[in-house]
Amino acid sequence: MMATTSLWHIEGRLKDLIAYVENPEKTVANNPSLQPLWEVMSYVSRPEATEQGEYVSTINCLKEIALQQMILTKKQYGKENGYIAWHGYQSFKPDEVTAKEAHEIGLQTAREMWGDRYQIIVTTHLDKDHLHNHFCFNSVSFIDGGKYDYSKKERWRLMQVSDRICAEHGLSVIKNPHKAPTRQVWLDEKSGKSTRYNVYREDVREAIDYSRSPKYIEEYLQRKGYITDFTGKHWKIRLSQYQHFTRLDTLDERWTPENLKWSIGRYASFGSRRAYISYPKDMPQDLKDWFQPFHHTSHIYRLYLHYCYLLGYLPKNTDYKPTSPYLKEDLKKLDEISEQVRYMGKYHIETFDDLYAGRVKIESDMYSLRFLIFERTKNQKTEAGSGSGDAWKLRKQKRRTDGLSGPSMRRFSPS
Repeated sequence: MMATTSLWHIEGRLKDLIAYVENPEKTVANNPSLQPLWEVMSYVSRPEATEQGEYVSTINCLKEIALQQMILTKKQYGKENGYIAWHGYQSFKPDEVTAKEAHEIGLQTAREMWGDRYQIIVTTHLDKDHLHNHFCFNSVSFIDGGKYDYSKKERWRLMQVSDRICAEHGLSVIKNPHKAPTRQVWLDEKSGKSTRYNVYREDVREAIDYSRSPKYIEEYLQRKGYITDFTGKHWKIRLSQYQHFTRLDTLDERWTPENLKWSIGRYASFGSRRAYISYPKDMPQDLKDWFQPFHHTSHIYRLYLHYCYLLGYLPKNTDYKPTSPYLKEDLKKLDEISEQVRYMGKYHIETFDDLYAGRVKIESDMYSLRFLIFERTKNQKTEAGSGSGDAWKLRKQKRRTDGLSGPSMRRFSPS
């Protein structure tokens, strides 16, 4: 597999960058929304991740003062708000490339993509089971002050440039490339947690097995609550709460229109079967009859009771599990909110000040732990992994505080 790439923006204000240069630790604590930028900039000073800084390079700026030079460019052209930087990565298959070659590929990619207009930091990380490059570049051009515009065309250009350079270095080629899931989704799937895409796969596989034609596959999924698009060469589905479709051949590369025509109907020897939406056995019949999915209602209390039954909260101690995909997604979100509420209660978090104070301690502990692990690795490699469990716990607590500082928390903040 050739290198995978991705790119995303970092939003903020110029004064946040200036504050970071003057006082990094305080700025990190007071501006958690800019955490991605602080992490990228900290890579320059993390020798344990980049072979003592050997694999940290800059383009159109000096490594020691890269951020200061980006600030000067923004001031020169009066571009002080909006997207302040862009952050991307380039990840390689384990054992396919050396650190030196990975860094050279990253530099070549960055020069060709942005080197004629932007100030760039390129780092290669060796602290994971796979080598990967990080790019961080100024959103404002030092040539004419133009701001970088990341479009679908640019995304494909990045993939093509990366693929070509990797091919020139003898790396293998990705077949049928498609957009990768977010890192959080990837981590959840890797750990066996339920995700939207796991639910999609389960329902599509069921639809394929119980349908004798593409028409009935589509009807099966629609009855389950999906919005479908079986036109064109890529069949797609989505739930009503999401804006973007997901391609079936992204969920499973075998699920192309051509392949599905030959693999459908495994359990449909006597005809296609309609999708079955189950209800809890203890749910009152009037609630079953009254409710129609995807229709608005003003009967809030009945809607509340209906969802309590479908989500398995009524009656108490029920073993019912929801079958509808949109209810599974709602239940997953409810579990996340419940976990955040329990965290707030455990640590007596009532205001944003309480939340940020907790973040400062967690981040301080994480930095200390990273340093201790680095020192231990340097002195005695056999003991390096003993702190990983503590690091995992701290990262988990930090993710919870990230979620609490989002929009859901702001609804409850005092005016």
